[in-house]
Amino acid sequence: MENRMIKLRAKGTNDVTLKVIPGHFATNHSHINYYIDITTLKTRESEAMAVAKNLVQKYVSTTIVDTIVCLDGTQVVGAYLAQELTRTGFMSINSHQTIYVVTPEYNSNSQMIFRDNLQPMIRGKHVLLLMASVTTGLTINKAIEAILYYGGTVAGISAIFSAIDEVNDYHINAVFRKDDVPDYQSFNYHKCPMCKAGQPIEALVNGFGYSKL
Repeated sequence: MENRMIKLRAKGTNDVTLKVIPGHFATNHSHINYYIDITTLKTRESEAMAVAKNLVQKYVSTTIVDTIVCLDGTQVVGAYLAQELTRTGFMSINSHQTIYVVTPEYNSNSQMIFRDNLQPMIRGKHVLLLMASVTTGLTINKAIEAILYYGGTVAGISAIFSAIDEVNDYHINAVFRKDDVPDYQSFNYHKCPMCKAGQPIEALVNGFGYSKL
C-alpha cells in the first residue's frame, strides 16, 4: 500500500512533511479512509525538531508548562518541544525551572496511570498533552481524566495530526488538520460505508503504526 503514499507539506513551512495512504483502515475506535504515517516525524531527529518548532508557535509566551505527557511514542518530539518552550520564554513553576517529559502506563482496564515516582511531575503541575494523531478524541479523554485524577492541570493539547478541533472544550493545537488531507473521513464501526460496500480492511492502525491484515 506504500505505493499509494501522498506527501503533504505543513502550511507555512517546508520542514514538516506528512505521509498519508488512502484505503480502508481500522483504529481502536473507528474506521478511516487514510492511514496517517507519522513515523519519521516523531522518530527522526531533524523532523521531530521541526514539528516541535511548529507546535510551539501555537502557544503564547504567558502559558505555564511544567510537564509534557507524551502519548503514541512522541517522546522525541516532546523533548524538543520542552526545549523550544524553554527557549522561547515559557514559564515554569518547577523548582528547577525545567520541563518534565513523561509517558503514562496503562492498567488492565486500559486506564492511564502514573507510578509513584512520576506522580510529583503531574500533581500541582501545568501539563501539556502531546499526541501523534487524534481521530475521535477518546484517547484524549482518558489522558485528561488521568491528569486531573493525579492532581494536574491541563495546560494544552498538541498533536501532529488531528481530525477534530477540540475535546471537552480543550482546543487541540495541531500541525496538520483534517482539511489538510483530501477527503479524510472517520466512521463509526457500524456505519462505515466502505464495509457496507464490501471493501476489506487493509490494516489495523494506531499512533504507533500499522499491521497489515
